[in-house]
Amino acid sequence: MTEPKLRPSDITPEELVQAHKSSRRSFLKSAALTAAGAAGFGGGLITLSTKRGVVRPPDVSTLPALSVTPASSSAAPFAASLAADDELTSVEDITTYNNFSEFGLDKGDPAENAGSLKVRPWSVVVDGEVEAPKTFDIDRLMSSFPLEERVYRMRCVEAWSMVIPWLGLSLGALIRSVNPTSRAKFVQFTTLLDREQMPGQRTGVLDWPYREGLRMDEALHPLSLLAVGLYGRTLPNQNGAPIRLVVPWKYGFKGSKSIVRITLTEKQPPTTWNSAAASEYGFYANVNPSVPHPRWSQASERRIGDLTRRPTLPFNGYAADVAELYAGMDLAKYF
Repeated sequence: MTEPKLRPSDITPEELVQAHKSSRRSFLKSAALTAAGAAGFGGGLITLSTKRGVVRPPDVSTLPALSVTPASSSAAPFAASLAADDELTSVEDITTYNNFSEFGLDKGDPAENAGSLKVRPWSVVVDGEVEAPKTFDIDRLMSSFPLEERVYRMRCVEAWSMVIPWLGLSLGALIRSVNPTSRAKFVQFTTLLDREQMPGQRTGVLDWPYREGLRMDEALHPLSLLAVGLYGRTLPNQNGAPIRLVVPWKYGFKGSKSIVRITLTEKQPPTTWNSAAASEYGFYANVNPSVPHPRWSQASERRIGDLTRRPTLPFNGYAADVAELYAGMDLAKYF
């Protein structure tokens, strides 16, 4: 395997950004969150955008720095999943090119509109099929579990991608801390519902609040992360502050943002995009270049900041780590 160019230990704060390419995106935006799926969604999503023009990236240097717990990272074994050409995406692109429909539809809308989100105080409820349900204050949660550096690819279902240096805590460690019952087979993640802070929720284009889900073995996998920061600092609002899900072998829409509840369930939970358009957005949403979206190919992707396309890898390049989770499954049927 090619020696990876970047390892978790190589991450520095946002000053590193200046050394990376600053070329702008030259390809067309995907239509309305890659189509809102069902008929009639598109128009409502498009009219949600409230501002136009140049989007100024947030000054990440003003956000609080995060301290990684020494010698805690379990991500080191997965660093080899990165290839030599997996350069970090610039902090400007990461923070100004987003899908976060609670704040608008255009890729720049979250950076324009997410300033309305108040991330303190904030609590996360962990409940359902557990013996010890808990409500965590976000700062207590961040201090109760080791914070780790993870450099992951992120592949959007719209066929673009990034490489993001996250900071976060192990989802599996959090789940184990509440003692799941034997009936816990799935995990559901629920985003904040607040139409005052999140203007996109004032529309009926999706069934709010945003919900996503994982199978229990997926949630417990060491790659699954609850991110609370990137580039060495706390998450900007437009990237899902104060806490979001990152599952790097799945399409980006699985990554619930601004999470307020994590519920363990016996049955597969409903999820937002799967409920809106099941033929286009599967529950599993594993990155699979062999299974096209109904309206475009998933065989290749454009890395944000690059001008050319590259082949998409099965499971987004993490097949050696996660393919065994799906042994014997028809991945075209369970997409």
